[in-house]
Amino acid sequence: MSLDWITPAERIKKLPAYPFARLDELKAKAREQGLDLIDLGMGNPDGATPQPVIDAAIEALKNPANHGYPPFEGTANFRRAITNWYHRRYGVTLNPDSEALPLLGSKEGLGHLALAYINPGDLVLVPSPSYPVHFRGPLIAGGNVYSLILKPENNWLIDLAAIPEEVAEKAKILYFNYPSNPTAATAPREFFEEIVAFARKHEILLVHDLCYAELAFDGYQPTSLLEIPGAKDIGVEFHTMSKTYNMAGWRVGFVVGNRHVIQGLRTLKTNLDYGIFAALQSAAETALQLPDSYLQEVQNRYSTRRDFLIKGLAELGWNIPKTQATMYAWVPCPTGQSSTDFALDVLQNTGVVVTPGNAFGSGGEGYVRISLIAECDRLGEALARLKKAGIRFT
Repeated sequence: MSLDWITPAERIKKLPAYPFARLDELKAKAREQGLDLIDLGMGNPDGATPQPVIDAAIEALKNPANHGYPPFEGTANFRRAITNWYHRRYGVTLNPDSEALPLLGSKEGLGHLALAYINPGDLVLVPSPSYPVHFRGPLIAGGNVYSLILKPENNWLIDLAAIPEEVAEKAKILYFNYPSNPTAATAPREFFEEIVAFARKHEILLVHDLCYAELAFDGYQPTSLLEIPGAKDIGVEFHTMSKTYNMAGWRVGFVVGNRHVIQGLRTLKTNLDYGIFAALQSAAETALQLPDSYLQEVQNRYSTRRDFLIKGLAELGWNIPKTQATMYAWVPCPTGQSSTDFALDVLQNTGVVVTPGNAFGSGGEGYVRISLIAECDRLGEALARLKKAGIRFT
């Protein structure tokens, strides 16, 4: 019996393959061929979750009160931990009952926000390159994505002045992300002030992804959108436990900001999921309360890897500026090679996995992203393989 009549919705047909799923397929084939892979492709932190967080989860698991459905809006304790963290880090005061919402990871929340606020045909502004859910979420919701092409000569910042007036007037939402995945770019406070003024003028909802709030180096402190006066009136900000706290598999994140927007997202989620297992929320509370000494260890780990990788790439012809934040290096491809071809060339000839820049949108073409998710000895092995294979920036 033919099942040709069982077809996916048009929204699925229009989506290209998710880049990291495709990368997994290529890695599996490489392993079948016997390659010892050094996987620097995904932003999947290496190492264990901090022991106090694990201990808190174990204790919470022993409590039968945590075994039922959690509250749709998250536990009161976790919401308070979120708002206390914001006040401690940024001096921002938030109402834990209406201006904070736990999420099953920030990716889930970013994607569902699009479903909650974008109608078919709505215009959405999204930087390119950017984290894929920033443009895939709006596409799934039926929105029209207007790509804001980022350029190295502008330090990968959005050029607000280059957005046509008629586009700005039609736009409903603007997604953005600093410190940035994939470019590792950072934005000064002045930029946040400008984007808030731009959004207020054109009545655009700002959606800021602050996933790398604490992976910052050399004394740099990222800006929260909500630090800017008036930002809470027209914006929300997403955060994740995945990166700083090595909790990628735990799937815990949160969104804070405008209470009306958060209520809309909560309404959608009550129809789609039951929220985060309460024991995980208890563990996440503990993570947000870890001492600064833990954060310094994490920052030192990634800055040491950054310095090691940038020095090694320089010996192969790449002049990569020293990044101030995130766990990535944004590396230009050799002249004449597309990002996909270069990534495949590196994988097949060295067993080193990097992510092609076009996975993050057309604005990422000509670059690859390297994740700092291995110790320096393993990064050194990757660099040695590149050198042996004759892969250089020329």
